Amino acid sequence: MKFGIYYAYWEKQWGGDFIPYISRVKKLGFDILEVACHDFLHQPESYFPRLCEIAESEGIILTGGYGPDARHDISSADPAVVEAAFDVYRDMFRKMELAGIDRLGGGLYSYWPVDYSVPFDKEAAWERSVANIRKLGDIAADYGIMLGMEVLNRFEGYLLNTAEECVRFVDEVGKDNVRVMLDTFHMNIEEDSFRDAILTAGKRLGHLHVGEANRRPPFEGGRIPWAEIASALKEVGYDGYVVMEPFVRMGGQIGQDIRIWHDLSGGCPDEKLDSDAAASVAFLRGLMNG
Repeated sequence: MKFGIYYAYWEKQWGGDFIPYISRVKKLGFDILEVACHDFLHQPESYFPRLCEIAESEGIILTGGYGPDARHDISSADPAVVEAAFDVYRDMFRKMELAGIDRLGGGLYSYWPVDYSVPFDKEAAWERSVANIRKLGDIAADYGIMLGMEVLNRFEGYLLNTAEECVRFVDEVGKDNVRVMLDTFHMNIEEDSFRDAILTAGKRLGHLHVGEANRRPPFEGGRIPWAEIASALKEVGYDGYVVMEPFVRMGGQIGQDIRIWHDLSGGCPDEKLDSDAAASVAFLRGLMNG
C-alpha cells in the first residue's frame, strides 16, 4: 500500500499553492499528497506541469479530492446545473492530466455539503446521478482518471451513506474507472462493522480515507479499530492508496465547512502537527504493510 495525507491538515482556507507541501510530506514519511482539485479552476495553465515535475522529483504521488457545490451537482434535475458540472469536470480532468493526477475522489455523484433545507427525492436523484456519472466516467477515462464515489455520513450527504449503497451505485454505473471510496470517519457513523463494509466493497474499493472518529490523524489506541481495518483490507486484497484526511484546527472556510467548533490541535504549532502526522503514517505503514 501507499500512504498519503490531505494538504488541508495544515490549512484554514481551501485551495492555494500545493507545491510547498510536496517536500514536506516526503520528509514526514508519506508517499502521497492529496490536493483539492476545485482550486484548479483558478490556477494558471503553467502551474500544473510544474506541480507534476516537482512531485515526480520528490517521488510523491498526487491524488485529487473534490466536493462539488450545489451549482455543479451532477444529480440535479436542472439540465443547466448538470451541464455546468460537466464543464467544470472537463477543465479539471485536463489540468489533472497535466499535473500527473490519475484519481479524483469525493461526493462527485451529488454535491457537498448537502443543504437539507431544500427538499430532495433520493430515488430520482440516484437515477440521474447514475446516468450522468456513467457519462462522466467515459470522459475521465479519456484522461486516464479513476473516479472514487466517496461514501458520506448522513449529515453531509444523502445519496450514498453506506458501502452497500455505493456498491449498488457503482455496479449500476458499470464503468471500470468508477470505484467505491470509503472513509473511516464516515464509516464510524454509518456502518455496523468496519470489516463488513470493507468486505462489501471488496475488489470495487478504489480509494480509502482514514482518520479518527473526531478527525484526528490515526493513532494506536484510538477509537477506530485499525487492526480490524488492516485485516479486512488484506482479506479483500486491497493494495491501493490509504490517505489520511485529518482536520484539527478551527477557523477559516475549512473549519466552517468541516464543522470544527473546538480546537483539536490545542493551539499547537505546525511542528507538532508535522510530528503527529509522521507518527501516524509510521503507525499505519507498520500495521497495514506488516
